[in-house]
Amino acid sequence: MNNRPWQMALGLALLSLGCGHEDQRASAVPSATTSTQTRFRTSINIPERLTSVDVGGAGNGGVEQRVRCETCHAVRPPKPLPESMSALTEFHVGMRFTHGTLSCTACHAEGQPPKLKLATGEPLPTASALQLCAQCHGPQYRDYEHGAHGGMNGYWDTSAGNRTRNHCVDCHDPHTPQVEAVSPKPPPRDRFLNQGETH
Repeated sequence: MNNRPWQMALGLALLSLGCGHEDQRASAVPSATTSTQTRFRTSINIPERLTSVDVGGAGNGGVEQRVRCETCHAVRPPKPLPESMSALTEFHVGMRFTHGTLSCTACHAEGQPPKLKLATGEPLPTASALQLCAQCHGPQYRDYEHGAHGGMNGYWDTSAGNRTRNHCVDCHDPHTPQVEAVSPKPPPRDRFLNQGETH
C-alpha cells in the first residue's frame, strides 16, 4: 500500500511532463512553418517621368508641375514621330536627345502615344519601360536582377519586410541616359579630429 501513492505520483508527473512536451512541440511547429512561408512584397517604383511631363515652374508648396501624357495625347490625332528633336515645333520643344543613334521610333509606338514598343514591334505601356531598356542593356539588366545595379529601398531580406526596387528611369533620363559627370566634394568634417579647436 505504501508503494501505491508513490507510483501514482510518478505516473502523474510523467504524464504531465509528456503532455507539456507534446503541447510545446505542437505550438512550435506552426510558428516555424509560418515564419518560413512569410515573404513580403518586392515592387518596382514607377517614376512620374514615365507617365507625365514636367511643364516647368513650381506649384503649391514648391512641387514641380507635371501633366500626364494622356492629357494631350488622348485628345489630339496621332502624328508621325519626328526623326530628330529639331523637328519638334509645338510640343516637347527643347528636349535633349542623346541616346546613341536612335530615333524616336526606336522606342515609341508610332500612332499609339504614349505607348512604347519592343524591338519586335509589340506595343508596351510606358509603366513597363524596364522591359524596353533590358532589350539593349543586357549586362545592366542582369546586374539589376541580382541587386547590383539600380538600388532599392526597404529590406534586402524579404522575410523581414517589403522592398521597393528603383526603375531605370529613377536614375537615367531615357532621352539622355548617360549619367552626367560629377565633381567630387570634400568629405564631411569629423568633429572629433580637431578637438583642440574652438569655434
